[in-house]
Amino acid sequence: MAIETFSWPIRVYYEETDAGGIVYHANYLKFFERARTEWLRALGYELDVLAADGLMFVVTRSELDYLKAARLNESLEVRSTLHANRRVSFTFEQQLFRGEECLVRGLIKVASVHPETLKPIRLPKNLLEEMGSVS
Repeated sequence: MAIETFSWPIRVYYEETDAGGIVYHANYLKFFERARTEWLRALGYELDVLAADGLMFVVTRSELDYLKAARLNESLEVRSTLHANRRVSFTFEQQLFRGEECLVRGLIKVASVHPETLKPIRLPKNLLEEMGSVS
């Protein structure tokens, strides 16, 4: 069951902001990470189970455009779309929205590696099938 666009709600907490109540720039990456984890969970995959089976994910590239600031206590939504998938990696297009206003957008590339050696390994065929094909 491929998911075209996956949405995940985010609430901005005090710990994620600077002294002015604005989300600290690095925390947008954390929001995107949570959404990718939940996307995998929605497909039926848990990160700890995958790691026990010899598969782990690492971010190999991130490119973000900060368009507008998010603030303390706002309800936001991360929208994640699979942009590309290969045998050992996949790339997400992720956007953070406040209502219909895009605050941050980015491309995040994730590679599959062996947990002990950290060497690239092929994604399991069933996971690739679940992800669906991307042109």
